[in-house]
Amino acid sequence: MQVTLEHTSSSQVATALVKARHASGSPAMDMVLTLIVVCDDETVADALKAATILSTEHPARVIGVILGKGTGSPDMHAKIRVGSETSGESILLRMSGRLVKHAESAVMPLLLPDSPVVVWWPGQAPARPAEDAIGALGTRRLTDAEAASQPLRSLRSSARAYAPGDTDLSWTRLTPWRALLAAALDQVRSPVTGALIEAGPGNPVGVLLESWLEDRLGVDVRWTRTETDRIHRVLLETDAGEVCIERGDDDSATFSVPGATARTVPLPTRSLAELLAEDLRRLDPDEIYGATVAHLLEA
Repeated sequence: MQVTLEHTSSSQVATALVKARHASGSPAMDMVLTLIVVCDDETVADALKAATILSTEHPARVIGVILGKGTGSPDMHAKIRVGSETSGESILLRMSGRLVKHAESAVMPLLLPDSPVVVWWPGQAPARPAEDAIGALGTRRLTDAEAASQPLRSLRSSARAYAPGDTDLSWTRLTPWRALLAAALDQVRSPVTGALIEAGPGNPVGVLLESWLEDRLGVDVRWTRTETDRIHRVLLETDAGEVCIERGDDDSATFSVPGATARTVPLPTRSLAELLAEDLRRLDPDEIYGATVAHLLEA
């Protein structure tokens, strides 16, 4: 069921949402969190599509917020969708005028009561997410350096402003690499003495990998620049030999450890919805990410 409201208010949106929920038989008690997506006209379609897919694993009230020009009279338009290809609810708020400067006041009455709130910026994020008016509503705040015009600058900016509950999707993209490297070191009982990363320049995932390896292993990490943006190969040097994970042409990698035959392991490129689903499986602060970005600033 879909409802469109023009020149509306939060109270009218809340009333229309209750009516739509009852009409579609979708009880709010089944939802586990509120996901606020602060986006623009360029990112809204892909972001809300990912959030809709995500709601099959994490039933949520998704509130999309598009902030227009901040001058003129306050105004808001809303689209509500309940029970359409999703187990949650979707509200898209388009704000303009002086309301833009107080957008959190329009969003707050629409949050699910007594439930976690996650704020996600699929495009350009504020310089200090935790201090942003909408960001302050969140238990978790998700940014995406790869979506910024200058990814590394964006990553370092969010690192400087880090607060418990912050995470960047570049870190989430790194999870399969971290899991493979941890599995390799479980098999090699020998200290790591050095490391090498082959990746393209300006890759925030590679930069976070470098910082994580240095912080956790206490070794210097060398780089070999490649033409591709993705991480191509990671090499760990130990007294027992080399640990090597090298990405192939498809969604797999060659996994090599000393004393064992090299084998092929999955290393898929995950969708935006899959990345979000991973982040929403834990709503407590990610202490390892916090330590990694702290080390990044020390480098």
